[in-house]
Amino acid sequence: MAPGIPAAMERPHFIGIGGAGMSGIAQILARRGAKVAGSDAKESGTAEALRALGATVHIGHAAAHLADDASCVIVSSAIRADNPELVRAAELSIPVVHRSDALASLMQGLRAIAVAGTHGKTTTTSMLAVALSELGLDPSYAIGGDLAGPGTNARHGEGDIFVAEADESDRSFQKYDPEVAIVLNTELDHHANYASMEEIYDSFETFVGKIVPGGTLVVSADQSGAVELTRRVRDLASLNIVTYGESEKADVRVHKVTPRGLTSEVTVVLNGKYLTFTVSVPGRHYALNAVAALVAGVALGIPAHNLASALGTYTGVKRRLQLKGEAAGVQVIDSYAHHPTEMTADLEAMRGAAADSRLLVVFQPHLFSRTQELGTEMGQALALADASVVLDIYPAREDPIPGITSALIIDAAKAAGADVTAVHDKAAVPEVIAGMAKPGDLVLTMGAGDVTDLGPQILDHLSS
Repeated sequence: MAPGIPAAMERPHFIGIGGAGMSGIAQILARRGAKVAGSDAKESGTAEALRALGATVHIGHAAAHLADDASCVIVSSAIRADNPELVRAAELSIPVVHRSDALASLMQGLRAIAVAGTHGKTTTTSMLAVALSELGLDPSYAIGGDLAGPGTNARHGEGDIFVAEADESDRSFQKYDPEVAIVLNTELDHHANYASMEEIYDSFETFVGKIVPGGTLVVSADQSGAVELTRRVRDLASLNIVTYGESEKADVRVHKVTPRGLTSEVTVVLNGKYLTFTVSVPGRHYALNAVAALVAGVALGIPAHNLASALGTYTGVKRRLQLKGEAAGVQVIDSYAHHPTEMTADLEAMRGAAADSRLLVVFQPHLFSRTQELGTEMGQALALADASVVLDIYPAREDPIPGITSALIIDAAKAAGADVTAVHDKAAVPEVIAGMAKPGDLVLTMGAGDVTDLGPQILDHLSS
């Protein structure tokens, strides 16, 4: 057995290997010496990056793709029971392992930091990964997004720290036993899995309860859901709780966030001393994510001033206000925001970074269930833009819900005074935006689906 590989994962087969969470685990296992294989729905840069590590990646799902000698089949919650490779695994009696269990096994024996919250997980995890690497600590990490390009969402390091994005959507974050856990916020989302805020709190309480004895919870002192969670877990034995934020009650208080174009300068009060550092992405919410990362690193015993300097080297992650390019005097930026809180935060960040520019948004709703529950709030968020184009709902793993369409969002946006247009043919969007945009404008493609593909196409139309 190769060192560092659980016996059951010497020859893993991933169904959906190109997904953000799955590909990271596949990368780490491949770098540890496992014989990795898997399948994905379509070709991608991620698939190529995995092949470069020696993995076998099939395109499309078929029973024949699963080797008879696979030691396990790794799946996410998005894989349906009738997937032919999953059916074949049952026929061959090959163990099926959930993605979260696979990740938990990779963290065994290491000092784990698990980053949780309804929003901001990918950014905060990325900030920590970059800062710890900059300090020469050589961490391992698994992130739900790429730092720069395909294959950069995970790393097998030689250090003793493992930083992981902890996904609450399917309760899988309850599998981890971190030394330090971050909770950025708690809001009602993932409506197919959570019926109420009470269920959200119960899930996060279970996650916090898995922190190792003597470990630390780093939690927002500003966001109401996080504050309520803190109240509920205050009496847990052997748990250190450190709050951060702009609240006067925060243990680590954010004294000031100063926008400086597409960056921010942040000053915090830590242990009674002022500490100022730069965050190289715009927006108050990203500044607060950086403070959470700072506090988590300090909880591991890393000097605050070293961390603050290293955090300044973080320059962003794909799809988190990522500049895609500029053409005809128009900048095109990509945002992964798909929940109203995220949408509002990113729109306000862009307003603050370019106050004199007109902001045009191409928004693609993500999931029928989310639109059903939060469509009105999504529409209200779009009122922050000067004009918006709204696409049809990106279904991802869901089947349609009768009567639930992007019209819910459009009607709410118009009621809030927004200038919004429905475009049902995604291929028509680049031409529509090119006709709307003027020199000096900002165009924001927004959503968790394939709306990200439109950025380069819009730039092409602007250039022609």
